[in-house]
Amino acid sequence: MTTLYGLKNCDTCRKAQNWLKRFDVAHAFVDVRESPQAPETFVAWKDAVGGWDALVNKASTTWRNLPPNRKAPGSDAEWKLLLREHPTLVKRPLVAMDDGRIHQGFSDNGFKKLFGVP
Repeated sequence: MTTLYGLKNCDTCRKAQNWLKRFDVAHAFVDVRESPQAPETFVAWKDAVGGWDALVNKASTTWRNLPPNRKAPGSDAEWKLLLREHPTLVKRPLVAMDDGRIHQGFSDNGFKKLFGVP
């Protein structure tokens, strides 16, 4: 089953959920704040999307409020710790597909292509 990771109070995540419901795409929703992910999950997502910089939303308020020394993790271990402490840093929504593909963000056309909807 497709899993949508995000925040229940995020407008973009709600739009993505509504799109999936409208097109009858079976999915589960996981609020990353309420259900923290294992550090290995962050590494898998990072590998799937092209690195930590692609996974993390550096335009977010959470990122901007981090102290400067936390904004330059030098290892996977430091990134995993940062994301465990601040799961809202993951660009959302993040869609984990049944086949292992990972997709970030939401747009109507992007989801149509992703889910093969004409």
